[in-house]
Amino acid sequence: MNRVRLLFARALGLRCPNCGGGPLFVSWFKLAERCPSCGLWLERDEGYYLGAMAINLIVGESIPIIAILIAWLLTQPTPPWQLMEYGGMVAAIALPLLFFPHSRTLWLALDLTFRPVETSRIEK
Repeated sequence: MNRVRLLFARALGLRCPNCGGGPLFVSWFKLAERCPSCGLWLERDEGYYLGAMAINLIVGESIPIIAILIAWLLTQPTPPWQLMEYGGMVAAIALPLLFFPHSRTLWLALDLTFRPVETSRIEK
């Protein structure tokens, strides 16, 4: 369990879940090919980050929905409809963009939890 926590803590910090090294990103949307510290190949299979896209979509779209529902419940009987509508739209666009790199490192951490690193996937 400690290993899993460590993997996810490193991933949330946008570091390599395997070794804690980094940086893993060349730019906000461009992941390096390998970890600069341990040499872990970051795209482990073709289409590897499809799961990361699903995580990003689920997190990025569910947070605005939950926020709108909470705002609606807390401001009854006269909810601020325009604020909820425009705020929800802005959040639904901004959150997936802001969460993008985290979704990739979290997906890598999840994968490393179930499929630990093979020495063939590491280049020193």
